[in-house]
Amino acid sequence: MRNITLKQMRYFQALARHGHFGHAASACAISQPALSVQIRDLEAELGQPLVERGPRQVRLTAFGESFLARVTDILKQVDDLGDFARSARGAMMQRLRLGIIPTIAPYLLPRLIGHITAEFPGLDLHVRETLTPRLITELIDGRIDAALLALPISEPSLTEVPLFEESFVLVRPADEADRPIPDAQALAEMRLLLLEEGHCFRDQALSFCQTGRNMPRDGLDGSSLTTLVQMVGVGLGVTLIPEMAVRVETGSAPVSVARFAEPQPKRMIGMVWRNSSPLADQFYRISEVAKDVGLTA
Repeated sequence: MRNITLKQMRYFQALARHGHFGHAASACAISQPALSVQIRDLEAELGQPLVERGPRQVRLTAFGESFLARVTDILKQVDDLGDFARSARGAMMQRLRLGIIPTIAPYLLPRLIGHITAEFPGLDLHVRETLTPRLITELIDGRIDAALLALPISEPSLTEVPLFEESFVLVRPADEADRPIPDAQALAEMRLLLLEEGHCFRDQALSFCQTGRNMPRDGLDGSSLTTLVQMVGVGLGVTLIPEMAVRVETGSAPVSVARFAEPQPKRMIGMVWRNSSPLADQFYRISEVAKDVGLTA
């Protein structure tokens, strides 16, 4: 197995991720024939196929699945070696792949990016916005370095750092502004518009209403807070949004904003990264920057 290269492993990892030679080649910035040759050479070296080739996509073989797990671990450790070397000589990180959930990204990122780049001049910052389960998977696999999301995560391999707490507010049509603010029980009986399945904010809203995932649903499940607020504006129901989203989301719709009585529904925003990362000290610095930005929102 002397001829297996890191480049081949990265190409295979990209192919497994995209399930398509063309898409994987594009992600690796090489031609599709070149990628195909590298995968075939890797399979020849291993003595068995890694993928089943179909007309539109490829699937990993059973061996390919097992091989991918080992490749992912190896590549993560290789990436950590570079970070370890820079950390040992006191150098600043050169690249940060930061994940962030959609109910934070549009409201925190515009100010946060400027503060991070000021703290780390020359930093090559890559932002990945997606749902919490995907961020956790990508973080564990080494595809991102850290993530901003709602805590707790309760993953033993990850370090969690709480940053700041924020409340949820009620958004309802403008002509309902003078009505009493509903409590959790009354809210559960209203037409509550929620984010679609997979968003942790949806689960947090349902938890406040003390209703389960299987509550009767005749409203709208939206893919963004923007959609939900606009639907409230045309009278389809009410919704909850995090406080950091109020200024951005409510200015273009005829809605009113109300704050609940104590105890208010809240979430804890935090930053997470792998326990094994040699850049923990620098991640703590970034978390302090994010905390300061969040508290001054």
